[in-house]
Amino acid sequence: MASTPASPSSSGPSAAAFADVAELSYEEARDELIRVVSELEQGSATLEQSLALWERGEALASRCESWLIGARERLEAARQTAAE
Repeated sequence: MASTPASPSSSGPSAAAFADVAELSYEEARDELIRVVSELEQGSATLEQSLALWERGEALASRCESWLIGARERLEAARQTAAE
C-alpha cells in the first residue's frame, strides 16, 4: 500500500482520501478495520504509516457506526409498525 507522507502540520486527511470508505458495506469496513488494528498492534509501521493507519481506522470505525445506527433505526421503525 503506497501512501504519500503527511506533513506534521497537516490538519488530517482530505475528505477525498477516505471517500472510498463511504462506499463500503458494513462487513467490508469491519474486515478492513480489523486488518488496520492488527497492523497497528504489530508496531512495525513508521510513525507516518501509523498515523495514516490510525486515520483510516477512525474513518472505518465511523462507517461501521453509521451502518449500526441505520440498522437500529430500521429495527425501531419495524417495531413501531408491528405495534400499530
